[in-house]
Amino acid sequence: QWQLVESGGALVQPGGSLRLSCTDSGSAFDYFAITWFRQAPGKEREGVSCISSQGGSVHYADSAKGRFTISRDNFNNLVYLQMNSLKPEDTGTYYCAAAAACSLDSAAMNSWGKGTLVTVSS
Repeated sequence: QWQLVESGGALVQPGGSLRLSCTDSGSAFDYFAITWFRQAPGKEREGVSCISSQGGSVHYADSAKGRFTISRDNFNNLVYLQMNSLKPEDTGTYYCAAAAACSLDSAAMNSWGKGTLVTVSS
């Protein structure tokens, strides 16, 4: 069973930037759409952004529009989430997940990573 792995989480000040990465251990990475989710303490997991298998289609939650950019490098089995103008409310554990099509619905996901922690605080 293939495993998604996130990296790049850190403590950053409000207004700062961070780039998260998602990779996998298998050879079918470019067959799947990838979605970034986040979960803040005490809150439900929410979809942040997704990208289709070949990168031709992307979607963002309203909270991410204009600040976050999702991209992928299928040659190197990587999906990135560039996060700019970070706010304290962006704090949480960020997960990447794979699905057959681009979706912000966690019920549509087939595989999940274990998450990387992002803390936005001064």
